[in-house]
Formats: sequence, structure tokens, C-alpha cells
Amino acid sequence: MSDWYQLSKEEVLKQLKSSTSSGLKNATIADLRKEFGDNSLKAVKQKSKFIILLNQFKDIMIIILIVAAVISFLVGEHTDAYVILAIIIGNAIIGYTQENNAEESVRMLQKMSSQHALVLREGHPVKVETTELVPGDLLLLEAGDIVPADARLLEVSSFKTEEAALTGESHTIDKITSAIKKPDLLPGDQHNMIFKGTIISNGTAKAVVTTTGMHTELGKIAGLLDVKDQKTPLQKRLEVFSKQLAVIVVVICLVVFGFGLWRGEPPFAMFLTALSLAVAALPEALPAVITIALAGGARRMVRQKALVRMLPAVETLGSVTYICSDKTGTLTQNVMTVENTWAVKGKEELLRHAMILNNEVRLSEDEELLGDSTETAMVSYAQDKGLSVESSEDKYPLISKVPFDSVRMRMSTLHVHQDQWLLFVKGAPVKIVEVLDQKYKEQIPEWLEMNHKWAAEGLRVLFFAYKVFDRQPEMTKELEKDLEFLGMIAMIDPPREEVIAAIQECKTAGIKSVMITGDQPLTASAIAERLQIIEKGAESKTGADLTHLSQEELIREIEHIAVFARVSPEQKLNIVKALQANGEFVAMTGDGVNDAPSLKQADIGVAMGITGTDVSKEAADMILLDDNFATIVKAVKEGRRIYDNIRKFVLYILSCNLGEILTIFLAPFLGLAIPLLPIHILWINLVTDGLPGLALAAEPAEKDIMQRPPRPPKENLFAGGLTVKIVTTGIVLAIAALFTQYFAVHHGYDTRTQQTMVFTVLCFVQMVNALSVRFVNHSMFSSRIFSNLGMWGAILLTIILQLLVIYVPAFNSIFKTRVLDWNAMKIVLLVTLGSALAIEVIKYLTKVKSTVTHK
Repeated sequence: MSDWYQLSKEEVLKQLKSSTSSGLKNATIADLRKEFGDNSLKAVKQKSKFIILLNQFKDIMIIILIVAAVISFLVGEHTDAYVILAIIIGNAIIGYTQENNAEESVRMLQKMSSQHALVLREGHPVKVETTELVPGDLLLLEAGDIVPADARLLEVSSFKTEEAALTGESHTIDKITSAIKKPDLLPGDQHNMIFKGTIISNGTAKAVVTTTGMHTELGKIAGLLDVKDQKTPLQKRLEVFSKQLAVIVVVICLVVFGFGLWRGEPPFAMFLTALSLAVAALPEALPAVITIALAGGARRMVRQKALVRMLPAVETLGSVTYICSDKTGTLTQNVMTVENTWAVKGKEELLRHAMILNNEVRLSEDEELLGDSTETAMVSYAQDKGLSVESSEDKYPLISKVPFDSVRMRMSTLHVHQDQWLLFVKGAPVKIVEVLDQKYKEQIPEWLEMNHKWAAEGLRVLFFAYKVFDRQPEMTKELEKDLEFLGMIAMIDPPREEVIAAIQECKTAGIKSVMITGDQPLTASAIAERLQIIEKGAESKTGADLTHLSQEELIREIEHIAVFARVSPEQKLNIVKALQANGEFVAMTGDGVNDAPSLKQADIGVAMGITGTDVSKEAADMILLDDNFATIVKAVKEGRRIYDNIRKFVLYILSCNLGEILTIFLAPFLGLAIPLLPIHILWINLVTDGLPGLALAAEPAEKDIMQRPPRPPKENLFAGGLTVKIVTTGIVLAIAALFTQYFAVHHGYDTRTQQTMVFTVLCFVQMVNALSVRFVNHSMFSSRIFSNLGMWGAILLTIILQLLVIYVPAFNSIFKTRVLDWNAMKIVLLVTLGSALAIEVIKYLTKVKSTVTHK
């Protein structure tokens, strides 16, 4: 069967068993509704609140913490258990709150549909609920209506629609009623069809409903939105890290427990030791610190006009390798603008009067221009050149007009001027030259050549002509002949000025920019060249080209194409999937309904906050509050900064935890008592790790952060020598702790005092480590040592809290500590100083080794 747009009006009505004069019969409506269902969009099945809550406890790290809490309860370590449970519950609340703000894309799509429609049934106009429309219903439409269903046009009068949200077209579309025989046309090229959710900007029409509900073009987009949410790079890396950590914890615990039993140690004592190791290995503060780091990044992004809807997306922009951007309203201003004009010598002002008068533009109460974007652009241009609507109308009062139609492709307006009548005519260049006076025969090729030149630059060109009458003529189409040429204008939706610099910065950062638009290929390529996305003459692909490519062929070719024009929503989705199949991390920007599926599929979807539809905003991870592409670059920088700081925290927390593990693991081999109790380890992991960890999240960005290429998508969290740094620093901490305990034993301190000294040394050395990890390749004593005052505040607070735990008697019983005398504290301070020097030497040596390796 042919598509609806390929059929004649008579064939369409025959298939739908309808009539242009009377519409459907009431008796058939019930059967048709039963057959086709409601004209509404089905909502994607939502998760229940219980399932969302349950999902917060699926992470391996959380499961390990739950097990640790249960064991702590069983062995009587209630304080430990309560602290761990508080962490688990806090993390679950944050996650639940995020996920409970479920995606409402389809519900927003439903809101786009009008609530009532005027239809003809049995020859009578009837207002019905849009959900009750069925194929065959005859719609009566006028300017301002929202199209309630996909329909084939039967009658039009100066009828235009705005389809940017659905197709990406930046200007209004003139509609026709004749059949279009070309096969496989995209919706944007089906000019005898109207589509659910689009807006009628001008004129009136009669149309017959062809498809309803989920079968409409809008419904197809709603179906595409039902895609699985993408995990962010950080989520993937942390998932792998959690699994690896779980295995390591279990192995360590079994080895220590087994070794203790083999040595004849009491089983319960060894069980407590193994539990201590498990607690030491788990970075309890990691989920909280990462969440707070992301939240802090989100707050900073808001100040830079980027609103993040889902916290993990804050970091994702730092990982993207591709930014796929819609053209209209994202790279361009979404405002048609007159860019070039040319007038016959001496007729410049008359051309500007024609631009103001020959149109359907009207003024709102607050003097805002309303109407077709092309025509409002002309009026705005003439106003900028010193004319006004009032002055032009006073000088050339309107007598009559012949509206634009898609056959003659011209519009005429008749005006009185003094004792004469003036006819202004504007239209498509080829249609205007047909009706010019024969005296212009030799000049016409020159004007058409100028038209071709401008069109090749992506400009939309209109010609103007006029004719003077000594007496008032009858206003008909036949007046359009033997006209005087007046001039020509060229318009475009211009690129945003700041986008060129933003795209250049993306190139420097190793990120490729790609334009994906529903607009015409010539316009898309011209804008892409201006923005320096492509070189002049570079290859671009259209939706028609993509229909001949399989997904496998698209995957192979995609990295060589930077402009995709005239593409459908499904093709946009396939482009994103193809890039992801090549291992790319994709950011997709857009503002229309047609962008929503690809926004949701992308690793991060970026919607426009001002011009964006509600649907695109609900499908996106991030919203640009200023609709500025350049804001994305700021967000990329923030994303990279956050990831760098999370890596610094991982280096800090794991090196500290490794130091604790080695201390507990090696102490028995050296004949020493258990050096740390579970409550000590929990305090270290929460306070000593947590407070500096929060400060690390606020570290300023490195100076070269936007000169680096994006992180390889499959790079793990420990790339770049992080493992070596963790191990060497962990060994330094363990040596410091064991030396302190050895000193305490040989100076006659009891076990509880030994444990307090080890506890304090690890706390103080970790503060030194926190200062060190701030600068991965530079000394902690660099000129930027005071660039993060929050870190110094965290260190000071941690030291004060540690001293309170030691010297306040009430805390001694809770934390199982002893008051340290000056000799004990002196050795703690000396060991801390020695550890600081050792950490700096190791950093210097690993930096030298790294430099040699690179050479």
C-alpha cells in the first residue's frame, strides 16, 4: 500500500470511508474507536516506589556494608553497626530521591496534544475530545491550533505549520493538497500531511485523520523513548571497582582467619581480627564522598547555567568523546535573520517598505511581531533600517491581497499611494522572474546566479517585484505580469557567535563535534562550515542516504561524517547507537521532540532550557539554562575536574585503607597485639578519610585540563600509575604504624595505649597524605599549597576531633582509647614528619620514572 502522502485526496477519502462534505457517520465511530483505540500516547511502564527503594541496596559495596553491620551486631560491636547502617540508609535516601523523580517524557508528550478538536461528522461541525478522534474524521483547523492527529490535507488557505519540534525545520512549512509521488519521504518533506503535536501558524485547512495514537509520528517517538538508561563511565568504573574490592576483602579475611587458626589463636579473637580487616578494607565514606562531590559539581554547574538532573551525569561530560548537536536553536539562534539584500539602484527604501507590507505579520498588544518567522525577519530588518509598520501602512495603505500558495509560490499586496495604486509581489526567485517585464531578459541570468550563490551558502532567497497602476485594478492573480524588478533578500537562522570558539575548544580537548539535524542538507553544511565543524566541501549524509545503510555499515562509516541532515528521530537514535558501538561516549544536544529519543539513548543528553520542549528536557540528563552551546564546554571542564578529584580521593582513601590492612595483617607476624579495633578503623574511614575527602572534591581544576584528550572509554579507575602510588603510600603508612607500635611495646605501654598511638599516627599521617594527593605530580609544598582552604579546615577539624577522642575521658570508653603522655605524642609527631618526607620522596621517584618511560 502507498503512503498517505502519495495518494490523491479522493483515494485517501475512499480508503478511510469518509467524505469531504460530511465526514464520518456517527454510527461508525464506536466501531472505529474499538478498532483503533484512543488517540493518545501510551505511558512507559513506571517502576513502583518499592522497587526503586530496593534497587538502592543492589550495589556490591552496599551489600558488603550490610554484612559488616550484621556481623558487628552479632559480636556486640553495636556502635560500629549503627554507624555503618547510618551510611547505608543515607546513601539509599539520596539514591531513592533521585530515581523517584522518574522520567516523564511520554506524559509530557501527551501534554503537547490539544485537548479538543473541531471535526465534521454527518455534515455538522462538532467539538470532540482529541482522544476520541479516529481515522476518517474530518478536521477543521485554523491558526493557533495544535494538530491533534496525523492527517492528510484536503483544502488549504494560506496554510502554514511550525514543525521544528518534530522535524528540526527552522522555518514554517507551506502546505499543499496535491499528492506527492516520491517514495520514502521523511515527515518533513510530506508537505500535504500535518502531524500530531505540531502548531498551525497561519491560515485555515480541512484535513482527514489518517493515523492516531501511538501510530502517529509523535507516537513513534514516544515508542523510541522506551530505552534503557545509560550508565555513566563513573558508575561503570565504580561497579568494577566494587566487585574487585569484594573479592579482595573476602580473600584477605579468609587468609587471616585461617592463618590464625593454624597458629592456634582463639577462633573468636581471629574472627574479630578478620572483621577488623574487612572494615579496614571497605572505604565506607566513598559512596557519600562521591555523591557530595557530584552534588558540589552540580551546584557549580548551575552557576554556569547548566542544570544537571541526574547527579552521575555531572562527571560524564568529562568523559565524552563526541558531542552530537542539533542545529536549530542549539548551534543557531532559532531566529530567521535577513543577512543579505540587493535592490535596484534608487529603490532601496521601496524594497524595505515592501518587506514590511507584503506579508501576514501582525502586532501583538506589546508590539511584538507575530507570524511566519521568515516574514517577521523581513519586518524586523526594515525596522532596524529606520522604517516602522505604522509609517509604511500610512504611506501605502493596504487595499487587498492575494495570499501565497504553493503552486504560484508568490504573494501579492495592493496599496494606494497618492493618486496611484502599487502592487508588491514577493516569492521564489524562479517564480518571480517568470512574471517580470521582458526588458529584464538579459539581467535575469545575473540575478539568478546571485540567487544560486546565496543559496549555496545555506541562505533562503526571496525576490521582490512591483507594478504601478494609474487606476485601481481588480485584485486577482492575473495582475502578476510585466512586473518591475525591485530586489532580493537572503535569510538564514544564523549561528550563535560564541559557538565557534566553543567548538575550537572542544577540538583542543580532543572532542569531536557533529551536527545532526532535520533541516535541509545545504543549510546544514553551510552552518557547519561557518562553525568550522567541517571543511568546505566535506562529506555530509542525509536521511535518504542513511536508509540505504545497514547499522553495521553506519558503524563503519560514522567516524568520517560530521554533518547529518534531514534525518528522522529514529535515524538520530541509530547514529548515537553507532557511535556507542564504536566505543565512543556520546553527548547529544537538542531542543525538540524529535531529539528526545537520542537524548535519552546518549551517554549524556543535553536539552535547551529556553527553547527546549518539555519532552526534550524530561529525556535529558542536563539542561542548558542559557541555550548556549559554549556552556557545554564549561560543563566538560567541570566534569573533568570532578573525575580528577574523585581519582585523588580514591588514591587517598585506598592508600590509607591499605596502610590499615597491612598494619593489622602484619602485626601478628611480628608478635604484636591487634593494633587497631573495629571502632578505630570505622572512625578513620569515616572522619579521617571523610573530611579531607570532601575537601578534595573541591580542588580547583588543573591548568592543562582542557588540553588533554578525553579519557579512553574503557580506561579503569586506576590508570596512570594510580595502583603504584596506592601501594607505595600504603606501605609507608603501615611502616609508620608498626614502628609506632614496636616503640610503644619496648617502652612498656599497655595494649590499649599501643592501639591509641597507632590509631593517632594513622590519623596524622593520613592528613599528610591528603595534602600530598592534591598535587599528583608536584610537591605538596608548591606555590598552590593554600589554593584549597577547605582542605586546611578539614585537616584542622580532624586533628581537633582526634585529640578529643584521646583526651576527653567520656570518649575514651566509647572509642576504647587511652590518654597519651608527651613521650607517646612526641613519637607520634616524629613518625608523622618522617612519613611526610617519605611520601614526597616516593612521589618524586615515581614522577621521574614516569617521565623516563614517556621519553
